[in-house]
Amino acid sequence: MIALLQRVSEARVEVAGRVTGQIGPGLLMLVCAEPGDTEALADKLLAKVLKLRVFSDEAGKMNRSVQDVAGGLLIVSQFTLAADTSGGNRPSFTGAAPAELGRRLYEHLLAAARRQHGEVGAGEFGADMQVHLVNNGPVTIPMRMSA
Repeated sequence: MIALLQRVSEARVEVAGRVTGQIGPGLLMLVCAEPGDTEALADKLLAKVLKLRVFSDEAGKMNRSVQDVAGGLLIVSQFTLAADTSGGNRPSFTGAAPAELGRRLYEHLLAAARRQHGEVGAGEFGADMQVHLVNNGPVTIPMRMSA
């Protein structure tokens, strides 16, 4: 699974002018399933994200996790994270999981996040979404989780 985390002061997702999810300070998590990914891998990714120390402590060091600071988590599916730009000028997305697998893993990840974390917002799988965010730092962390 591929994820791109952005530490945000605030973020929201809109679909057709309707807000589907929003958070205050926390993490925006863009996520993409790849062929062969499993629920166990999604769980592993979520565990890492929830413990990742990307928030500042009193000394200004990145020593606190989103759970430590009681921050929000906004999870948005984004198959374009699997883009392959090595050939030609149009990206190939064959590295992304088929839609059925991608949806299943996204919904699993979202349900697990809601069980394990206080404030969780979401996009809408497969929708044309508008993501609004204020990147804090800026802090942007790419992640790839494999079995």
